[in-house]
Amino acid sequence: MNRHEIPTHLAVEDKAFAGLTMRQLMTLAIGLGLAYGASNQLPFPMPLQFAIAASVLAGVAVVALWRPGGRPMEDWAFVLLRYWAIPRAAVWRVRRLDPAHRTKGQSYEVVLPDPELVSLDTEPKR
Repeated sequence: MNRHEIPTHLAVEDKAFAGLTMRQLMTLAIGLGLAYGASNQLPFPMPLQFAIAASVLAGVAVVALWRPGGRPMEDWAFVLLRYWAIPRAAVWRVRRLDPAHRTKGQSYEVVLPDPELVSLDTEPKR
């Protein structure tokens, strides 16, 4: 009887070099390029250029190596951008449909507030 091993590590990224994944290596390579540009191309005094380059390297190291919740920082950036993009308020009101087109379960709808009419500190403008 032939035996076959069932792969159990499908959700694990492959390690490319020094225990880092390809995503991490590419992020670090881009960060090294940005830090090199910050240390050589900016018209600032040398200590300030090195400080900027060190801060760029530290930021890139955090983005490449820190995985809060087991997810890379790029995923968290997309989550944050999506959070900022969606509205935070919804208004429920009775749907005004023509009785001929009304079907079962269509008595309410979600209506998002118009940003020009509603603000947090004043009454709605009419």
